[in-house]
Amino acid sequence: MNQISAWLSKNSPPFCPETSLALNATRHLSKAERAKLFSPDLEKMRTAEGRWYEAIIYELFVEISKKTDAISYLALKGADAPRGGRNARLGQNGIFYSRSGDITIRGNGQDLAEFDLLMVDGDNQVTFAEVLTSPSDLKEFEAEIDYKRSLLGYLFDQPRVPFLMVASFNVSNYSAGRRILRTPHTIHLQTATCEEIKSGLNGRQRPPHGWKPGLPHTKMVRASDFTFKRAFDYQKFHDWERNWVFSSVSNEVDVKSTANPHETSMLVKKILYGGLYPSAIRTVCQEYEFSIRGKKIGFDEIKKQFSKVVLATDLPGYEPLMYFRSNQKREYLKMVQDRDGNFKFERFTPSRVGFFLWLESLGPSLGSRITSKILDAFSPR
Repeated sequence: MNQISAWLSKNSPPFCPETSLALNATRHLSKAERAKLFSPDLEKMRTAEGRWYEAIIYELFVEISKKTDAISYLALKGADAPRGGRNARLGQNGIFYSRSGDITIRGNGQDLAEFDLLMVDGDNQVTFAEVLTSPSDLKEFEAEIDYKRSLLGYLFDQPRVPFLMVASFNVSNYSAGRRILRTPHTIHLQTATCEEIKSGLNGRQRPPHGWKPGLPHTKMVRASDFTFKRAFDYQKFHDWERNWVFSSVSNEVDVKSTANPHETSMLVKKILYGGLYPSAIRTVCQEYEFSIRGKKIGFDEIKKQFSKVVLATDLPGYEPLMYFRSNQKREYLKMVQDRDGNFKFERFTPSRVGFFLWLESLGPSLGSRITSKILDAFSPR
């Protein structure tokens, strides 16, 4: 049994964290987030609660790590995270902090995974935790956990990656939750609901030491101090996958039913094939329909409104995507396929994320033939 799991089973943390700990966790929130904790707007309040609950669990494990050798190191986060160097840049590969002090692993500047808690246990195994306040999107959460385990397992050369799921509700009431709990090396901790924890606060209290970061103890380290045991060049891993797809579709090989030759394929989340030449955009517009918020647009509208079209596929399913670079704002429109294979707008990709930088770096490189081959290979029709 994992040392953390063994310690938790013998030393059960409080079902409802003490008011002082819950109050101290508010130091990790912005002033606006603290105000929203008691907002009458339910959506804003729930979002702030989620951030606050995550901070509570961090504070709880700061205290737990002082008491047990089952935790050797715990990564700083939130208000305790080091300042500076948080902006994404192309070429970044490793563990970084986001603008709000969240722990992320970036590949070529793109955020691949975010970790609510990252620690090293008494067996020198890297362990991560995820914090839940709602059962919504548990199915997507299940896939997210699988990816994070694969990513950490590769980077730290660990055959097993312990995972701790902390929730303010009973995850076993849901099929996806039960599946996650059945996976090996999974630890579960359930606490009181956010409403129960918040009942001890009145919205006007301040932490005893104000909103300033506390003094970390000796087990608290920067997340970037966790040293990978294997080389990590995400751009190289991505290009291996892109080139393999190019070769396969050109030679009429069924990519989906063929064993992938690369060990690192499980780490690549998306393949960016490149920008389309105008001739390729015209061909695609003849073969597929495009719509934005229900309004169909053709080749002339696309050329007028957008300066670039990038072709991509999501992995592991190879679902085709297109990204339209707006002429009006520094953003891309993500276009996904419907069941008929036509493309529709899903959401914006803003300039503040690392993935935007990668899209910006791509020039036109795809002609009509290779573009059609990729879409023919992966489109639902």
